[in-house]
Amino acid sequence: MKVLLLANYQPDAIQSMDLFASMLEIYLTKLGHKVRVIRPKPWFGTMFKSSPKVLRKWFGYIDKLILPVQFRQTLPWADVVHICDHGNAIYTKYLQNTPHVVTCHDLLAVRCGLGEFPGYQTGWTGKLLQKMMIRGLNKAQKVACVSKQTKSDLIRLSSLHENDITVISVGLNYLYKPMAIADTKQRLAALGIPLDCRFILHVGANHWYKNRLGVLSIFEALMCKLQQPFYLVMAGKPMTDEMYQFIKTHNLAEKVIELVEVDNENLRSLYSAATALLFPSLQEGFGWPIIEAQACGCPVITSNRQPMNDVGGEAAIYIEPDNPQSAAEKIIYHLDTLETLKSKGFINSQRFTAEKMISEYVELYQQAIDEKFGNPAV
Repeated sequence: MKVLLLANYQPDAIQSMDLFASMLEIYLTKLGHKVRVIRPKPWFGTMFKSSPKVLRKWFGYIDKLILPVQFRQTLPWADVVHICDHGNAIYTKYLQNTPHVVTCHDLLAVRCGLGEFPGYQTGWTGKLLQKMMIRGLNKAQKVACVSKQTKSDLIRLSSLHENDITVISVGLNYLYKPMAIADTKQRLAALGIPLDCRFILHVGANHWYKNRLGVLSIFEALMCKLQQPFYLVMAGKPMTDEMYQFIKTHNLAEKVIELVEVDNENLRSLYSAATALLFPSLQEGFGWPIIEAQACGCPVITSNRQPMNDVGGEAAIYIEPDNPQSAAEKIIYHLDTLETLKSKGFINSQRFTAEKMISEYVELYQQAIDEKFGNPAV
């Protein structure tokens, strides 16, 4: 079939969403489907790159609003349109006569706007955009949520019928698997990881729900209780000033290693060598690092909350992410048996293959086409 993927505005640089759209394009093409990708062109965003950040943000809004002019020419070609990020659900009003699917990754921003997370405020423009997005989702023909938790939130916060919402978990976005010991050591040395050290790994960005300050708090509690040499490797976005201050205040500077924008192969080496992945998110839409780590044979310690405990299955240790002391105690209790999680993790990660994800999307595309026209795409 002919699939038109509506992807994100590139200046927004939302890596996970760009990666998801790329996965769809690659794997759908491998299966023989014809794929085109369209995204808002950064006309104004490029013309005024030297403008203050707030103005560039508004120019970006203008670029996004004129996208329908771009895709009107492409729509007749497509059998089905897939809006890859629910943030672009505002475009569903232009697709009412076209079979279409929207992927909803999470509704955390909407819930913030509704005041469901005290202490995390949304500005008036953000609240306006979230209302527009929900209106767009309400007009969607089919919505695929990446987890049961996201589906539950969508049913609660939208007017969509449950029959129009399905769960399609995201698949592994890279060929994650254990790396050979020699290759791992070579890469870790290049990254500045001390030879043969034991380390806890965290992978993430600085969104509030990633709880990176909580990662540091759990590690500090762990070091106070555990008389063993351990390091903490923080991989992902640069840490915040608040995190640096915490490290300084608690004398952890020699124990915390920061690695910024690690590529897939180096990340694979970290997963392959780490004692465990510590992923104590307060909220998530899915939690890619959980299955990435498990696919590399890395034991996972994550939050006893959905969707993390759904994704981790029976192959992870679950902690309360906002209680560093009890989390540290539980980690110590399981420290000597972490190796037993490796085989379980391998098995669990196989629930989340890219091939399975694509197969489920193709089935959903066909459902959307059949509902609109009553006949399959050729």
